[in-house]
Amino acid sequence: MTYLLDHHPDQYPLESYRRKQLLEWVFKHGISSFNEISNLPKSAIAFLEENFELTAFPKVEVFPSSDGSSKYLFTLRDGKQMEAVLMPYQDRVTICVSTMVGCPAGCAFCATGRMGFGRNLTAGEIVEQVLVAARDQELAPTEIRNLVFMGMGEPLLNYDNTLEAARILLHPDGLGMSQRRVTLSTVGLPDKIVKLASEDVTVKLAISLHAPDEETRKTIIPTAHAHTIEAILESAREYQRASGRRVTLEYAMLAGVNDAIWQAELLADILRGLVSHVNLIPMNPWAESGFRSSSETRIQEFYDTLQARGVPVSVRRSRGRDAGAACGQLAIAKTPRVISSESA
Repeated sequence: MTYLLDHHPDQYPLESYRRKQLLEWVFKHGISSFNEISNLPKSAIAFLEENFELTAFPKVEVFPSSDGSSKYLFTLRDGKQMEAVLMPYQDRVTICVSTMVGCPAGCAFCATGRMGFGRNLTAGEIVEQVLVAARDQELAPTEIRNLVFMGMGEPLLNYDNTLEAARILLHPDGLGMSQRRVTLSTVGLPDKIVKLASEDVTVKLAISLHAPDEETRKTIIPTAHAHTIEAILESAREYQRASGRRVTLEYAMLAGVNDAIWQAELLADILRGLVSHVNLIPMNPWAESGFRSSSETRIQEFYDTLQARGVPVSVRRSRGRDAGAACGQLAIAKTPRVISSESA
């Protein structure tokens, strides 16, 4: 059986007006079964049921957080698992989706990195995370307007599927998202960033820098040995020139590791010439990580140092910490509620 969501909206296997009807049911209404479609002939429904699967997740579990966020644990057809996080705010709903099972980047302070790499997700498996979360929250899928490729995995190492998922998310007959509301987060792969700059998808770029000096970065990001900070920042400048978008630098605040004032000063120096914004992220705890978050006093001092040197900066408070849903915590088990299971 073919997984329907792996098809681009322009390639759905029906004549154009029937295809548009199907797309509306899938992406606007968020159906979970072809039988929910009321305006397609029975022959078309039978064709779809015989040839296509509408879900890749035989089981979905939810880990609710006290702040209103929800972490979703998806079991895939091959038994592997990955997670996504939905975060409601007063004026928007944001979802953080995964592009891989696990992650090969191996960032030392990240629970997902401890898992290692499982496999790449298909484009449809990436997109369906949005549809499932919307159904659970009793939202139309199109009500989720903000999305970040910042869950499990390195999106640029699953380049083709991530880009195809982005195209489906952005397509007017898909979820119709705005490119300025979609963010792709990467540990920093210069060749892939340059390639991304040549694409028709100009989403926002976020780079997980986490240190301004090579020695520190290589200590906390093992894969950093492959690319220098300067090479990463030069590729970011190229992406900025091509897209016209500001680049975000993600910076996990780790006590005694990357939070010295000289590191804040160096960070300001190396960002000259790049229109950027720095997100300081207090490290979210998880068992056996070996790291602690910087103190509130030190975070403020780091913030003040960057701001005094003209660097736009903010402190990003993660959502869902008590559900193991915050940045760097994915893969931590909590007690879920099951919202779908083929065996239930």
